[in-house]
Amino acid sequence: MPSRHLISVLKKGGLAVIPTDTLYGIVSSAWNKKAVARLCLLRRKTSGKPFIILIRNSEQLREFGVHPTFSEEKVLEKVWPGKVSVVFPCKRKDLAHLHLGTNSLAFRVPHSRKLLALLQKTGPLLAPSANPEGALPATTIAEAKKYFGDEVDWYESAGRKMTGKPSTLISFENERMKVLREGAFSVQEYSPSGQAPR
Repeated sequence: MPSRHLISVLKKGGLAVIPTDTLYGIVSSAWNKKAVARLCLLRRKTSGKPFIILIRNSEQLREFGVHPTFSEEKVLEKVWPGKVSVVFPCKRKDLAHLHLGTNSLAFRVPHSRKLLALLQKTGPLLAPSANPEGALPATTIAEAKKYFGDEVDWYESAGRKMTGKPSTLISFENERMKVLREGAFSVQEYSPSGQAPR
């Protein structure tokens, strides 16, 4: 189970470095605009590349005004929970702090039970890898602390080095799955139309 202090930090708009099911991530509440702004400033996120949002299940997409088609849902059933992040259109002006003017958001349902338990308590979390933009992802808490120091409110160790790959990134185009970034998950040759993904 996630620690009470970690849950408290995130609920109060703080930032935390925690192990995800891919790499160490620096996380904040997706709903807290001040926390998101802090994360963007600390991570120096380039406009046009929104952060990935961790959610508990595909039903939570509706909270962001995202409604997958039947065919898209079938793909989500195959790749979630897992190491695949999925980009969907999102034009809601009240979520501009998340989509950063791109009118799209990326989501992932992690496989980790501990992460899912955390999301149950905190709600959706932004979870980019724990490094300033352009630097290598931190593989240990010591490396993360060198990057961020006391700008992060809570550090939680995995007790080991984390040297995995980032999640695979996909989107949908005309009912077909499109691979935007190869990562920790090898996308199999399936799509709603039965054709190999591009």
